[in-house]
Formats: sequence, C-alpha cells, structure tokens
Amino acid sequence: MTLAESYAYCARIARRRARNFYYSFLLLPAPQRRAMCAIYAFMRYCDDLSDDEALAGRAAAIARWREDLDAALAGQVGSHPIWPAFRDAVERYRIPHRYFHEMIEGVSSDLEPRSIAAFDELYDYCYHVASVVGLTVIHIFGFDSPLAPDLAEKCGIAFQLTNILRDIREDSELGRVYVPREDLDRFGVSAEEFRCGGRSENFVRLMRFEAERANRYYRESELLLQLIHEESRPSLWALIEIYSRLLKRIEKSNFDVLSRRISLPPWEKAWIVVRALLPGNRHYK
Repeated sequence: MTLAESYAYCARIARRRARNFYYSFLLLPAPQRRAMCAIYAFMRYCDDLSDDEALAGRAAAIARWREDLDAALAGQVGSHPIWPAFRDAVERYRIPHRYFHEMIEGVSSDLEPRSIAAFDELYDYCYHVASVVGLTVIHIFGFDSPLAPDLAEKCGIAFQLTNILRDIREDSELGRVYVPREDLDRFGVSAEEFRCGGRSENFVRLMRFEAERANRYYRESELLLQLIHEESRPSLWALIEIYSRLLKRIEKSNFDVLSRRISLPPWEKAWIVVRALLPGNRHYK
C-alpha cells in the first residue's frame, strides 16, 4: 500500500468513527489533518481490540498489535493499511514512541471487568486512555513552551472524565465502573444503581461532585490554547468547546445519563467549527 493510500484509508476511518474529534480535524492545515487521522486510526483500532466482544483472544490480539507497533516504529511496516501513514506521521512530527505503548497499556486495562478504588487510580487510567492522546496530538499541533505537556495531560483528564459521566450506564453493563469506590461510599451510592436506570438524590449529588472535578481540569488546562502554534488553535478550541459543552449538557439534564446517551447534535458541532473560523472569534487568539 502506498503512503497516499494509507492516509486515505485513515481519513475514511476518522470520518466514519471519530465523531467529536473529526470536526476539529477539519480546521487543521492538510498535512496536520492527515497526521491526526493516522493517529486516530491507530487509537481506534486499539479501542476496537478491547471492546469487540466477539473477538476471541483479545489479549493475544493486543499483544500482536503491540509487536506490529514496535516493528512499524522501527521502520518495518506490517500489512495493516494504517502503518505507512502512522509511521510517516510519527516521524514527521517527532512524536515520542512511549505514548503509543502507554495507549496500548490503557486499552489492555479494559480487557476485564474492573472497579476503581480511589481517584489516584482513576487519574492513572484517564492518563493512559486520554492524556497520552493529548500529549501525542500537541506534537502535531506544534508547541514550544515546556508547560504545554502538563496542560495537555490535564486537558485529557477533563475529556475522559466527561466521557465517563456520559457512558456510566453502558460501562457498568460491561462490568466497568470508573467512579471511584471512595466516592460511591462518600455519597451512599451503589454501583448497581448505574444499571437500574433510576436517579436517586444521592446519585445526582455524586454526579455533581464528579462533574465539578472535570470542570476543574478544564479550568486548569485553559492556558494550553495559547501555548500551541497559532494555526492549530482553532482546532483545539473546537475540540475543547465540544467536550465542555457536552459536560454542560449533562449537567443541564440534571445528570439524566442512566436512561439515555447525552450528546451534541451534528448541527451544533458544525456550528462550533464555523465559530472557530469566524474572524470575530478571539477565544483562541
């Protein structure tokens, strides 16, 4: 497969699967957009390996994917169509290889049902499945300040905490409870409530606590927008706007996440992209 064909394959995956991310990709110059699609295609395949219930031997499949990753990073691209574009993007933007191993480590942690005892453990999980994504893409965005990686890590935590609140029922049905047990105990909530579909007052109080934690990480990472290269700021602004609006929508629903999946409609995401391009938008200037 040629490099151009590989990039085209990754772009098709991003258009079909990236939902929130793809809207922000559209705001990037073409070389960066292609690189983002290649990195996304890698991450998407990792997630699919852990989530596909029909896939026998998921641990073995992830181990083989890790071996293929090592080979690709060493210059020996395998048969999967993402590898030529992935390796080109990694080399072009000098992305540290350790981030991709950390992504796979995070994916591997979801192979079995799990519960989390304390927030330190949750932070580590969020780092491996989300912060490393942010640390990867800021190399594509471009940055010069040594503060940028720490802020990208916090931004990833905010995004993943938002995802956890949105997906709390679906995750619990898969045996994955990411809300720390120390928080469940503090608010008198049982993980069983996540599957029953009813919202107690204690559940709402718990969710309000978790939402404020996510909001704190959004606030703490605000400066990141000013630290990446200017041509990339509309893309990051749109991505933060999409995720922070999703959290606000969850809060506005009074945390009605057990009976339905809360999301932003496509028209609202499209309007965010338009706003990012408007000359009067100074949020990211």
